[in-house]
Amino acid sequence: MKPAAFRYHAPKTIDEAVALLAEVAPQDGRVLAGGQSLVPTMAFRLAKPTHLVDINGVAALNRLGVAGGKLVIGACVRHAAFHRPVCEGPLGALLRDVVRHIAHYPIRNRGTFCGSLAHADPASEWCLVMAALDGEVAAKSAHGERVIAARDFFKGVMTTALRDDELLVEARLNILGADTRCGFYEFSRRAGDFAMAAALCSYRLEAGKIVAPRIALGGAEPSPRRIAEAERALAGAVPGDKAFRAAAQAAMAAVDPMEDATTSAEFRRDLVLAVTRRALERADKS
Repeated sequence: MKPAAFRYHAPKTIDEAVALLAEVAPQDGRVLAGGQSLVPTMAFRLAKPTHLVDINGVAALNRLGVAGGKLVIGACVRHAAFHRPVCEGPLGALLRDVVRHIAHYPIRNRGTFCGSLAHADPASEWCLVMAALDGEVAAKSAHGERVIAARDFFKGVMTTALRDDELLVEARLNILGADTRCGFYEFSRRAGDFAMAAALCSYRLEAGKIVAPRIALGGAEPSPRRIAEAERALAGAVPGDKAFRAAAQAAMAAVDPMEDATTSAEFRRDLVLAVTRRALERADKS
């Protein structure tokens, strides 16, 4: 099929894009960045926006760098930018590890980090990263700018706190300390498929014991989130199989997994057990 008719807009500045959104959002205007989710749904006429605001010509949205102790990722930064470490230390290495699990290489060359956040697929790797590391996004509209914490941004399947007339300008992640250990693991039926469950963890060691643990899950529930019960099971423990299994068991017990035509809730719960333990094992080796 072909998309329904729409009007195309190509702003050159953030202010111009925001002004356009203020005008066309009430008429089902949409933002176009990478287009890897929006364009296919338009082709099948599952989405019929009357206006497209193409932000690819806004040079300011290509920002990618460290400022104020945070990694700042502009709205037009592609997945492929993370094939190499974009910052020093564990965060750069973690993002490089995660990106190779996102779809396939051609899609990574076009899709964007922030577009993935705005789409809010439960299986999104970048959404999981943001939830696990307590990231934040900056959104701008004609009414002003606001910063939204990741824990408040994701509202459910394909649903966020972003308003129709707001442009997601950038995402921000805190730079991780050099002694932070990180691990990521996801399960999908085939390489490039959406994850059925994924886990991301980080922690530091003090006197041989785990401190500041973070364990987050994606793909299993409508939105990615940190699992406090699993973090409590890990805090103060000596890293190893016993501690990792206890944290994985706590994560499995804490989730309320989704079901679909091919995957039962019980199977997803079992996957949570496996991916959590394996993410922790990878962190231990990092």
